[in-house]
Amino acid sequence: MKVYVIGGKARSGKSTFGEYLKEELKDYGHKPCVMHITEPLYGYARNYFDWDSREDKPREFLQKMGIEIIKEKMGKDNFLLDRLFEDIEILENFFDTFIITDARLVKEFEFIKAKYMDVVTIKLERSNYDDRLNEEEKNHITELEIDNYNNFDYVVENINLKELKEKAVEIVREEEK
Repeated sequence: MKVYVIGGKARSGKSTFGEYLKEELKDYGHKPCVMHITEPLYGYARNYFDWDSREDKPREFLQKMGIEIIKEKMGKDNFLLDRLFEDIEILENFFDTFIITDARLVKEFEFIKAKYMDVVTIKLERSNYDDRLNEEEKNHITELEIDNYNNFDYVVENINLKELKEKAVEIVREEEK
């Protein structure tokens, strides 16, 4: 089993890149699954707070629920990672490759690398792009901590969709050697 972990700031193209990896991996005969560390938080937003997934991400809610309530107030520092690992354990009966598209914290990269033998880490960067975040959201740990992590296998600059897809193809080709 191989795990790709994609990290980056808001609107850097993580989900799009994950889909490009998924399509390329299928061409190599893999059964890839795209996952999100924050899926439980989105579930809460959808199921209990009437968030419509066609709307912009409920960033303030995600940041508050994930960090301030679950991690800090409740002391459940590994809640999201534990849930992710349980989901992978179940889903590896159906898939052979996992693509996690929303890593933001150093701990997320490090714990995933410690848990699984074959992990590829990718950082997406998108310079001079309006992320539509307010100052409080921009200064949240989930936007800043990735700047302090330099142990990526690949760093990809998101310039446009064509080049982003080409980088996904290159990475899968390299990893399949």
